[in-house]
Amino acid sequence: MSMAASTAAAVAVPEVSLRSGDARPMPMVGMGTAQFPVVNEATRNAVLAAIEVGFRHFDTAFLYGTEEPLGEAAAEAIRRGLVRSREDLFVTSKLWCTQNHPHLVLPSLRETLKNLQMEYVDLYLIHWPVCIKPGPPKFPNKKEDAVPVDFEGVWRAMEECQRLGLARAIGVSNFTTKHLDRVLAVATIPPAVNQVELNPAWQQRTLRAYCADRGIHVAAYSPLGGQNWDGQGNAVLDSEVLAEIAKARGKTVAQVALRWIHEQGVTSIAKSYNKERLKQNLEIFDWELTEEDRLKISQIPQRKVVQATSLFSEEVVICLVI
Repeated sequence: MSMAASTAAAVAVPEVSLRSGDARPMPMVGMGTAQFPVVNEATRNAVLAAIEVGFRHFDTAFLYGTEEPLGEAAAEAIRRGLVRSREDLFVTSKLWCTQNHPHLVLPSLRETLKNLQMEYVDLYLIHWPVCIKPGPPKFPNKKEDAVPVDFEGVWRAMEECQRLGLARAIGVSNFTTKHLDRVLAVATIPPAVNQVELNPAWQQRTLRAYCADRGIHVAAYSPLGGQNWDGQGNAVLDSEVLAEIAKARGKTVAQVALRWIHEQGVTSIAKSYNKERLKQNLEIFDWELTEEDRLKISQIPQRKVVQATSLFSEEVVICLVI
C-alpha cells in the first residue's frame, strides 16, 4: 500500500445507507466539483488529492463539465492503488434542465456514463424541478423556453435508469415539499436523496422534517454558504456566531458549519480544490458541538442565496455552482 493510500485509509468517514436503490452507503461528506471556468487538469488533480486525504464521495453534473476529469481521476486512482476499485467510490451526477424530458433522461445518463468512463453512477439526480426546451446548456435561458415539467414521465424514466442498473439510486435536487409531493404521488421507486442548499444560515427545517418522514436523505450543497453572489457577503464564513464557536473549539468556521450539518444527519457536498482545506473538511468526526453551540446556531438569521430565477437571469455563475 502506498503512503497516500494508507493516509487515506486512516480517515474514517461515516456513511449512510439510502432507503431506496442499491447504491453502496453514501459517505456523509462529499467533494463538489462545480468550477467556473472548468479547467480539466485542475479538477483531475483536485479529485486525486481528495482521494489521497480520504474522500470517497464525489458530486458532479452534466452542466458542470467536470464529469470527464472526474472519471479520469477515478481511473487514475484505481491504477495507482489509492482505491481498490470503482466500488470504493460514490459518484453522483445530475440531469440538466434541457434534458428534463422523459425521452431524454436515459440518453442523457448514457452520455454522463461515457464522460465518466463508468458503467454506473451511484446516484442520479434531477438537477432542478425546471424544464427547458432541449438544446445545449446556455445562460441566461429565455423564459419563453421554459416548459411545464412532466413530473410523472421524467420520474418513470429515472426509475428505468435504476432498473437498468445504470444508476444505483435516483433522486432530486432543489425540490421543495410541493415538488416532492408531485414525484411521490407517481413514484414506484421513491427518491433516495434531495440535494438542496443547506447550511447554518439556511437550515431548511421544514424540508428536512418532510424528507425524514418519507425516508428521503438530505444532502447539502453550499454547506459553507456558497459565494458572495448578491454582494451581501457570505452568511456562513462571515458569521460572528460561528467564528466565536470555532475560536472556542480550536476549529475553523468551515469545520463548525460542516460539523453542524453532520449532526443534523445531512450529507455535506463541500467544494474545495485546495488539499489542506479538503483535509480539514474531513476532520469533523472526532468532536461534537455543545448544546449551547447548537442553540446559538439555531438562532442565526436565515437567508436563501440560490433562487430558481437565476436560471433565467444574467447571474450566470450562480447556476454553474449548484
